[in-house]
Amino acid sequence: MKELTKAEDQVMQLLWKLENAFVKDIIEQMPDPKPAYNTVSTIIRILEKKGFVSHNAYGKTYEYFPVVSKKEYTRSYMKNFMRNYFSDSFQEMVSFFAKEDNMSLTELDDLMDDVKRDLQKNKSEENEQRS
Repeated sequence: MKELTKAEDQVMQLLWKLENAFVKDIIEQMPDPKPAYNTVSTIIRILEKKGFVSHNAYGKTYEYFPVVSKKEYTRSYMKNFMRNYFSDSFQEMVSFFAKEDNMSLTELDDLMDDVKRDLQKNKSEENEQRS
């Protein structure tokens, strides 16, 4: 999956939030100074070409909606991030952020508990699918 530029990410964040929207709806949600209509329209067409967005046509007006979920994109982005910056090691990534953010032992324990819980949940779901 391709990575989003900053501008594309900003539009996608709003589209994920709105679920479906016309260009004017997206612009209304943007901070001031608001970009030009044509700028946002161009970004959406690029997102459509990349496979992130699709539309419903109402005459000459298009209502856009995300085709890629935020969770799906986040998963792909984080996998690439981990591979590119932390040698594909979750442990290295967590260690880096723990040191940089001065995480307390309690916060680190909570994080590890969350990871263990998610891993157990995933294993349970895989076992159910095999049955």
